[in-house]
Amino acid sequence: MLSKEFRRTFILSLIMSFGLTVAFAQAPPEEKVIPDSIKKAVRETNYNEIRIKPFPIAMQSWTYRRYTFFEALDRTKALGLSYIQAYPGQRISKELPASVVFDHQLGDEQIEMIKEKLRAVGIKVVSYGVVDTGRTENQMRQVFDFARKMGIRTIVTEPQDGDYPLLEKLVKEYDIQIAIHNHPEPAKYAYPLTALKHLKNVDSRIGVCADTGHWMRCGLDPVECLRLLEGKIIDVHIKDRSSFGTKGAEDVAFGSGKARIKDILAELTRQDYDGYLTIEYENEKNVLKPEPDLKKGLAYIKSVTYYDGYEQLLKKENGWYEKHGWNHYGPGYFELDNKTGILKSQGGMGLFWYSRKKFKDFILEVDYKCSDSETNSGIFLRVPDVPTSDDYIYHSFEIQIYDAGQGIHQTGAVYDAQAPSAAAFKPAGHWNHMKISFIGEQIKVELNDQEVIDWRAEARGKVKDFAREGYIGLQNHDSRSPVYFKNIYIKEVK
Repeated sequence: MLSKEFRRTFILSLIMSFGLTVAFAQAPPEEKVIPDSIKKAVRETNYNEIRIKPFPIAMQSWTYRRYTFFEALDRTKALGLSYIQAYPGQRISKELPASVVFDHQLGDEQIEMIKEKLRAVGIKVVSYGVVDTGRTENQMRQVFDFARKMGIRTIVTEPQDGDYPLLEKLVKEYDIQIAIHNHPEPAKYAYPLTALKHLKNVDSRIGVCADTGHWMRCGLDPVECLRLLEGKIIDVHIKDRSSFGTKGAEDVAFGSGKARIKDILAELTRQDYDGYLTIEYENEKNVLKPEPDLKKGLAYIKSVTYYDGYEQLLKKENGWYEKHGWNHYGPGYFELDNKTGILKSQGGMGLFWYSRKKFKDFILEVDYKCSDSETNSGIFLRVPDVPTSDDYIYHSFEIQIYDAGQGIHQTGAVYDAQAPSAAAFKPAGHWNHMKISFIGEQIKVELNDQEVIDWRAEARGKVKDFAREGYIGLQNHDSRSPVYFKNIYIKEVK
C-alpha cells in the first residue's frame, strides 16, 4: 500500500502535469515562523463570542478529480452548492475525447458548450486554479482572456518572483483577482510570510488563496496563518485534517479534525472576509465517494453559523459596502464607510429605511454603538407605507436607543409604550448587539444577550395603530451625538 506522503507527492506531480509549474524553494528560517504578536492575538481572541456569518461555498473540482468536469458539476449541484472552482486538466465530459480538458486553451465553441452545461445545472465558475499563468505577457493574457470569457473573478496561482509586475498590470486592466496559493513544503509559498512579503505594495486585487489543509501539513495553525494574512485573503481552500504533519494524517469532514473549523470561520468573520469557502477534499480513500464526509462537513458549517438563514440588509460586494436598497426620508443622513460597513448618523431627524421589501414576522439583529450617553436613535419596525411625512411614527413601533432616558424612553424600550426590564446596554463607545423579534403581535428584545422586552403589542403611547407588515428603518436624530450601526441581518419567520 502506498504511503500517504508518496500519495501527496504523486498528487503534486499530477497538478504539475496539468500545466502548473510549482516553484520549489525552501523558505528562509525567518519566514517559517508565525510572529509572537500574531500568536498572542489569536490566544486573546474569544472566538466563541463571534457571531459567525454565512459564507458562499464553492467546490474545488479537484474533489472530483476521478470524474469529468460535467460529472463534478452534477455532483456539486446535488450537494446544494451553486459555485465551483475549476482546475486545469480535468476531462470535460465522457462524450468528448479524453484530450479535451478544462483549461485556458479551450476554443470558443468548447467554452460555449461548458457555459450551456453551467446554465443547465445552475452553477457558476467563480475561480480557476491552481494554474501556471506563464512567464510572458502573452501567456498570462491567455489565462486572463479565458477567465474573462468564462466570467471567472479569481485566478489561483503560485507566481515566480519575476511574475508580479506583469500580473499587477493585467489585474488592473482586466479587473480580475490573483490569489496566491500555498502548497506544502517544498513549494515556494508553503509559509504565509513568503506570500505576505510579495503583497506589501501591490494592487489589492492580488492576495492569497489560503489552504488550511496544506498549512496543517507544515505543522502550522490555520487560525494563526489567517490572522497573519488579514486583509490579503481573496479565496480560502477550506480543509479539516485528522492531525498536523503528513504521517498518518488525512482529510476528514469539517469539524471532526484538528483544524478548529469553527475558529477558522469565526476568524474570517472577524476579518469581514467576503470571499468563498472553497471545499477541497483530498482523502484518497474516499475519492470515488466523498459525499458522506462532504455532507457531514456542510452540516457542521451550518450548525456553527450564527446567521444561517438570515439576509444581510447592508451588503458587501467585491470588497465594498453600498447602500443599495436603502432610502432616506427627512433631514440628515447616514454616512457609510464603504470599507467597514459602518453607518454613522448625521443631522436629523430622519429615517434610513430598507425599501426593497416589507417584512411580516421576522428576527432582526444589529450591532450599534453610541458616541455618548445622550445619543438618541431607534429602530423602526413595520413602517406601513413609503414614508413621505412624519406620520409613520404613529403607525409603527420604535425600539429606543437612548441611554440617558428613563422607563419607556430608555435604550431597549418600545418607545413610549413598554419599558425594558433591565438597563442591559454597554457604555458609550462600546458596540452593543440588539436582537428584535416581531412575530404576530409579540415583540421581544434582547440586548447583549439579555432579554429586556417580551410584550404583546398594542396601540399605546404615540402609536395609534400598527401594521401586520412593513419596512425596517434606522433613525438619525442629530449631529451632536451620532449613532453607529453595522452587521444588519434579518430572518423572516414563515
